[in-house]
Amino acid sequence: MKLLRAIYLLLLPIGLLMACKASVSLSGATIPPEARTISVAFFTNNTSLGAPSLSQRFTEKLRDVVSQQTNLSLVRQNGDLQFEGYIADYNVAPIAVQSNDQAAQNRMTITVSVKYTNKFESAKCFEQNFTRFADFDSKLNVATEEPRLVDEIYRQITEDIFYKAFNNW
Repeated sequence: MKLLRAIYLLLLPIGLLMACKASVSLSGATIPPEARTISVAFFTNNTSLGAPSLSQRFTEKLRDVVSQQTNLSLVRQNGDLQFEGYIADYNVAPIAVQSNDQAAQNRMTITVSVKYTNKFESAKCFEQNFTRFADFDSKLNVATEEPRLVDEIYRQITEDIFYKAFNNW
């Protein structure tokens, strides 16, 4: 009788823990347990500046992030979780002026407007702009620096989007 009671007391907490349905990925992201798919729509470039490849590069970067950091299947459209939006701003401007009225540093700034839809938890849906920047020496050519700067800015923005969507950031 005592043995059965001891077994019961050991199995009860284990059973309760197994009944909990929190879904967590390796990245620490909290994902609804019902979610199986995620879609990332093509992010259009609504700016007049920047390389023509800005849209494609951002869309692929966000798709890579969600594919690598979640166990969800990436689908073309109508995922259980959905990202859509556009590149809202792309700007390069001087930020530090030298004594001879020339810029010493320039800043590239990119803003991406994002709409996130969570079919299971409407309170986690959002529409928000994400802005990041990278500074570079004004002596450097913007065209040659752009790929590196855009990659760095996109890395930061996609991390911000991921944390907002999956870590309640």
